[in-house]
Amino acid sequence: MYKNSANRIFGGKGSIAEYFKSQIKNLESEINSTSESYILNVSEEQFADYLIDKYQIEKPIVHFENVYADNIEKNIPAEHFPMSFYIRNDKSYPRQVIQFFAPISGNSELLKYVPGTNTITLGGGKCDFEVDHDKLKLEIIDFYNIPQKIKLEYDENVLSAKRKLEQLYQDFDEFNNYLESWITGEIKKRKNKFLSQNEFMNSLGVPLKKNINTSETFAVPRPALRTKIKVSKPQSNSQPFRPEPTIDLEVYNQILKLINDVGKNFERMPSVYKGKGEEDLRDHILMTLDPNFEYGSACGETFNKTGKTDIQLRYDSSVVFIAECKFWTGEKGFLETISQLINYLTWRDTKASVIIFVKQKDFTTILTKVENITPKHPNYIGFMSKSDENWLNYRFHINGDKNREIKLAIQLYHIQ
Repeated sequence: MYKNSANRIFGGKGSIAEYFKSQIKNLESEINSTSESYILNVSEEQFADYLIDKYQIEKPIVHFENVYADNIEKNIPAEHFPMSFYIRNDKSYPRQVIQFFAPISGNSELLKYVPGTNTITLGGGKCDFEVDHDKLKLEIIDFYNIPQKIKLEYDENVLSAKRKLEQLYQDFDEFNNYLESWITGEIKKRKNKFLSQNEFMNSLGVPLKKNINTSETFAVPRPALRTKIKVSKPQSNSQPFRPEPTIDLEVYNQILKLINDVGKNFERMPSVYKGKGEEDLRDHILMTLDPNFEYGSACGETFNKTGKTDIQLRYDSSVVFIAECKFWTGEKGFLETISQLINYLTWRDTKASVIIFVKQKDFTTILTKVENITPKHPNYIGFMSKSDENWLNYRFHINGDKNREIKLAIQLYHIQ
């Protein structure tokens, strides 16, 4: 009826594409305002999770199933009457107005935008709803006192609104899907800017006067992974960022793949490995890893073993990969193995694996127990992926610092 353009559904605020642009602009401003110290010390994944949660769009839901109606008398200007009415053009006449209200959950203001970014906006159909705070309102003037006519006009409006609402939802989905890769890329861009600046200044070969809040570092590869964990902004360690060498994610996955191949051989040839202890099984894994990877300084440091069950990859004095081999002794022993491994890890983004040998016959039950118990560890951050039925990838943090994350693979093998 009376159309307040500012509240009109699918049109009161302009194109949804313009809203998306403003969101991206705000995001860009927030990322670019982060300090060097913060961006170099904070976990990229946790900072990305925070921004994604903050800027992704939650779809407003219109509850047409809970619609209710009311009626009110209003003075209707002559120009709104049908041509069949004999009335004076400069007059208003009282008529009954039927009002329909549909409750809205979520941000109702988003319903005021015109849908359509990369597609043609759907046309046709009547849509005279207005956004009235937490509900949609439709007013239909009762000119003929025919309920069926009022109901038909209402149904036409609902059908048109639902069609355009689906298109608006599609726009929201496309924007949300775009956010993850865009945010991750912008964080990396900001971080690489500081890394390049430090590299350039260090290449001058003279002592530099540095602000005590500015950190020195070098570039390291980082994966673009998303696991939503919390909405609060992650805190950055106030200590200066200390660069530590890390292996690339692709190399890490190659190491895990080789371990998995050896573990599958344990299962395929049980007679060969029957009765073997942890140290023997570990040595078979080492014999495969050692010739496949040469990593480190010019002297060619490769895999070294320490203790009874540890597998380590070292770069200079830093451990960049470590695995712990254990037989399954129950849930308590499994969590203790993770804790034991984490105690070894004090470096940024260290990659690790817990290799579990299972003698119990019901291997599937053990796999289920691992999936259920792993999130209960106090250092657990989130699940990443399942590379195989027996190979799960997680994110943990080192003791005392949630920003220093560990990529931890859990790999289980059935030993006869």
